Amino acid sequence: MEKNIKIAISGRSGCGNTTVSKMVAEALGLRFINFTFRSLAQERGVDLKTILELAAKDDSIDREVDTRQVKLAHGTDCGCVLGSRLAIWMLQDADLKVYLDASPETRAARIVNREGGNLEEIAAFTAERDRQDHARYLRIYNIDTDDYSFADLIIDANVINQQQITDIILERVKGI
Repeated sequence: MEKNIKIAISGRSGCGNTTVSKMVAEALGLRFINFTFRSLAQERGVDLKTILELAAKDDSIDREVDTRQVKLAHGTDCGCVLGSRLAIWMLQDADLKVYLDASPETRAARIVNREGGNLEEIAAFTAERDRQDHARYLRIYNIDTDDYSFADLIIDANVINQQQITDIILERVKGI
């Protein structure tokens, strides 16, 4: 395996893409990149909900996040794992594009486990965020996040854990 390999891992919130991306990067000795709305919210000293509300009205929020993560990926000569909702679409020169898929119920339960909260409220918030993200990505980039069929590897994250997902990705990397 080349040390300058670029791996893009995407999935909706709660699929495990951030955790899996970290685990893959660590296992391969690659740089982990995950600049997201949460990252931007932290930089600006606001909560995620505020950034999402801004993004709904101002396309520059998405463009800033997406441009910065691709710049970070291209700014490294030691290879990287980019984990984000749009990684497989935005990092077009990725050597491996992985999409993690899970049901809305699985994703909501994982978010509650990670962050706490009421399952019904988290499920409703996540469903609305998915709807808004999908519409924005279509409008801004003409990207249909429901079509990830071009990914090199699509993993059903409903029934396997993050280590098992990582192992599947690492096995696939051996063939690159």
